[in-house]
Amino acid sequence: MTTDDPLLRWRDEFPILQRCTYLISNSLGAMPRAAYDALRQYADEWATEGVTAWHHWLPEVGRLGDEIGRLFGAPPGSVILHQNVSILQAILASALDFPPQRPEILLCQHDFPTIHYFWLEQARRGARPVVVRGGDPIHPPVEQLIDRISPRTRVVTLSHVFYGSSYRIPLEPLVHRAHECGALVFLDAFHSVGVLPFDVQEADVDVLFGGCLKWLCGGPGAGFVYVKPSLIPQLRPADTGWLSHRDPFAFAEGPIDLADDAYRFLGGTPSIPAIYAAREGVRIVGQVGADAVRQKSRRQTSLLIALALEAGLTVNTPRDPEQRGGTVAVDCPNASAISEDLIQRGFLIDYRPGIGIRIAPHFYNSDAECEAVIREIASLRDKGV
Repeated sequence: MTTDDPLLRWRDEFPILQRCTYLISNSLGAMPRAAYDALRQYADEWATEGVTAWHHWLPEVGRLGDEIGRLFGAPPGSVILHQNVSILQAILASALDFPPQRPEILLCQHDFPTIHYFWLEQARRGARPVVVRGGDPIHPPVEQLIDRISPRTRVVTLSHVFYGSSYRIPLEPLVHRAHECGALVFLDAFHSVGVLPFDVQEADVDVLFGGCLKWLCGGPGAGFVYVKPSLIPQLRPADTGWLSHRDPFAFAEGPIDLADDAYRFLGGTPSIPAIYAAREGVRIVGQVGADAVRQKSRRQTSLLIALALEAGLTVNTPRDPEQRGGTVAVDCPNASAISEDLIQRGFLIDYRPGIGIRIAPHFYNSDAECEAVIREIASLRDKGV
């Protein structure tokens, strides 16, 4: 392994790296060793404090939200956690109306399926979902999406980094056009937070969704949402619960008196053990530093692309590092079967139809691992797997 890479000192914090080549952090980040201690702390608090543990469990939801928010420039009180993005989307969407003069929800053909599943169902509530199609397997139809935004647009949903090709969407022209037409911008940043530094306030995004599952190495059960502070008072969710109350432990009768900050989007009880587990990965990523993570990601994704092209593999990821996130997708005949063989051989990657084998090095991966996985893919292809 490269010995002059200072970020490799973090490898010992992630036990799975000792037994396999883990290149799938775009799907599930490696678990930090410290997550064991965090979950033990949660269990001890439950065992020894019982119901009184809520008095530090609940603040932990907002504290971790603030820590995550610092990774993308969000101010305190604007980020809250819940089990997953699907729940958070439902809560935020319940605060919207869809008047006849502005009913449209713009989606992109290349979005993660959950985004389509959710918003297409909002037609029942008067929304008019529109899927903008075009582009190619690597590049989504950005120009078509800009052209489709109009005064009839209620929400423009954007994927900051597309899950398949890892294409990084240009936010500025899309956000500018959306706001020019009076539309809100909902950004899916699940594939960018933790590997791609950016400032959500500078980008002027209205709502951002993400999760700790992938690049933040936090495991499942800890999704998060950012809402622009100036927008929070304007959004009154219909999908709500006791923890959205300004003073939930007052157990006041309704109607609900909503919290002034992002807690108003919390609704029901979050997954406290998942939040305890997630904080360790967030802490480490914060200590490594966003710029250091991005610098290494740019270099290793460029290395993977060069090696893949040299091996005669198809690369379904932008060549320009400014246009891509942290994943490289490579394809060849029988790529699905090859991906299964790779996993059996200790190379943890994944496969997506129409895109190929996704390889996602993180700050704890070595150049040697990147070189080895491309060699293995080419070897399996040549053997006719």
